Amino acid sequence: QVQLVESGGGLVQAGGSLRLSCAASGRTFNVMGWFRQAPGKEREFVAGIRWSGSSTYYADSVKGRFTISRDNAKKTVYLQMNSLKPEDTAVYYCAADRSPYTISHTTESYDVWGQGTQVTVSS
Repeated sequence: QVQLVESGGGLVQAGGSLRLSCAASGRTFNVMGWFRQAPGKEREFVAGIRWSGSSTYYADSVKGRFTISRDNAKKTVYLQMNSLKPEDTAVYYCAADRSPYTISHTTESYDVWGQGTQVTVSS
């Protein structure tokens, strides 16, 4: 009933910025999250936000550099990425979670996933 489409990835120099977008169609779930996966590594949580309220959650590796936000009218979630590092290089995925209470940081908790968008940071 819900589909997610990511956009905004690309190639950027270390220290630069990118903004990712995740557009939701159909029924929206309670929590939206951003994950990333580099070649040969496990998919890891980056940031999460609820559709209502003000709760957000960030992985330690991106705190102070990344900001997650939402536009409820457009049913879109954003990830502003500043001070990018080569280790941020990965495919970034948007995901939706039905949980009405907390922002989960585990992949198993999310029910719907987007197709992913590539982010490459050069040194």
